[in-house]
Amino acid sequence: MADQNNANDSQLFTNLGEALNTEDLNRAAAQLQASHPPAIANTLESFPWERRLQIWQLLAPQMKGAVLIELHEEVQDGLIAESTPDELIKSVAGLDIDELADLYERLPEKVRTVVLQTMDERRRQRFEAVRRYPDNTAGGLMDVDAIAVRGDATLDAVLRYLRRTRRQQGELPEHMDAVIVVDRASQYLGILSLSDLVSLEENRVVSEIMNTKINPIPAMTPAKKVARLFEDYDLLSAPVVDENGKLIGRITVDDVVDVIREEAEHTLMSKAGLEEESDMFAPIISSAKRRAIWLGVNLVNAFIAAWVIGQFENSIKQLVALAVLMPIVASMGGIAGTQTLTLVIRGIALDQVGPNNIGRVLRKELGVISINALLFALTAAAIAMIWYQNINLGLVFASALTINLLNGAMAGTIIPFALHKLGIDPALAGGVVLMATTDVLGFFTFLGLATFFLL
Repeated sequence: MADQNNANDSQLFTNLGEALNTEDLNRAAAQLQASHPPAIANTLESFPWERRLQIWQLLAPQMKGAVLIELHEEVQDGLIAESTPDELIKSVAGLDIDELADLYERLPEKVRTVVLQTMDERRRQRFEAVRRYPDNTAGGLMDVDAIAVRGDATLDAVLRYLRRTRRQQGELPEHMDAVIVVDRASQYLGILSLSDLVSLEENRVVSEIMNTKINPIPAMTPAKKVARLFEDYDLLSAPVVDENGKLIGRITVDDVVDVIREEAEHTLMSKAGLEEESDMFAPIISSAKRRAIWLGVNLVNAFIAAWVIGQFENSIKQLVALAVLMPIVASMGGIAGTQTLTLVIRGIALDQVGPNNIGRVLRKELGVISINALLFALTAAAIAMIWYQNINLGLVFASALTINLLNGAMAGTIIPFALHKLGIDPALAGGVVLMATTDVLGFFTFLGLATFFLL
C-alpha cells in the first residue's frame, strides 16, 4: 500500500509538472480534483515556491483546508500568508473540530474571529474543549465526537441510537471500533466493541458485556506516551478523560500515526541539528540562519580540540606517529559514546531510564565497553608496535584508547540524562556535546601520555 501511495504521489508530481510547464491549467486542475489531500500536500512540498502558489490557486476552497492540515507548519504559514481572509474562511469551514484546532493559531486574527462567530453553540463548546489542551498531549490529539452510552442500556437500544445518530449526522465517527460506556455523570466505565454489539443477543445489557480492562487515557498524557500505549496494546481507538475521570473525547489510530511520523522526522533531523527545518524549498536566508547555529557550535568544539593539540605541538614534531594515531583514539571514543548515547536517549523516550536506574545503566555500559576496550586496545597496541616498531608507543596508544572508550560510554550515559533534566532535547544537543567530550579528552589523553612516557 505504501509503495502504491508513493507511486501515485510521484505520478501526480510528474503530471502536474508537465501541465504547469505547458501552461495547461485545466489539466492541472483536473489532476488536483481527482487526487486526495495527502497526495496533494506531498506534491506541493516537492515543488519550489512559485509552483506551489500556482497549484494552491487551482485548488477548490473546500480542498484547501484538507490540504493545509497535511502540510508542514512552515509551508502552512507561507500558503496562509498568500491567501485572502475570505479564502481561508471557506477553506477551514468544513474541517473537523480537532483539525481546526490544530490550524487555528496559525490563522490570521480576522479569520479566527469569523470562524468562531459562524459556529453554533454546540460546535463552539466542542472546539473550546479541544483547545484547552496543548497539541502534544492526549487532549490535543483527541476527537470530541466520541459516542457514549450508559451501562444499563440494552444492545437493541444502542443499535437504535447509532442508527438515529447516523441519520442525523450523515455518518458515524471515523475509525469507530467501539462505543464508550459512561454513567449518568459521564464518568468512564468501559468499552463496548462493535463486534459484540452486532453479534450478541439484542436484549443483553451493556454493563454485562462491556470491557472494563481498557483504561482511559488522561487528557494531559504526552503524545509520545499515547503512541506507545497504542503500540503496546494494539489499539484502534481509546477514550480520553479529564482530571476527574469524565469522558471528553477519543483518540484514533490515524492521530497516533501522525505522532509517530513526527517523532521519526524529529529524530532524523535532530542528528544534523535541523530540528525546525522541514521545507526543502525554504528561503535560503532562513535556512542558512538555522543551520548556522549548530555549525557555529561545532566550530567552537573544533577550535577547542585544535587548541588541545596545539599544546603538544613539540611532542608531535618529535614523534610524527602521534599525528597519525591520535584521530583513531578520538574516533573510537566517539563511536562508543554514540552507541551508548543512542540507547540512553531511546530509554529516556520510553521512560525506561530515569533517576532510579541511571546508576545501573552507567555500570552496565562501562562493563560492556570494558570488554570491548580490552579487545580493541590489545589489537591496536599490536598494530602500532608492528607498524612503528615501538613497544612503548603501542602501550601508550592502547592505554589512551581504553581511557577514551570508557570516557565515551560514561559521557554517552550522563550527557543525555543531564540534558533531559535541564529541559534540553538530548536528541538535538547530545551528539554535539558528546563529540566535543570524546575529541578533546581523546587528544589530551593520548598526547599527554605520549609526552610523559615517550618524550
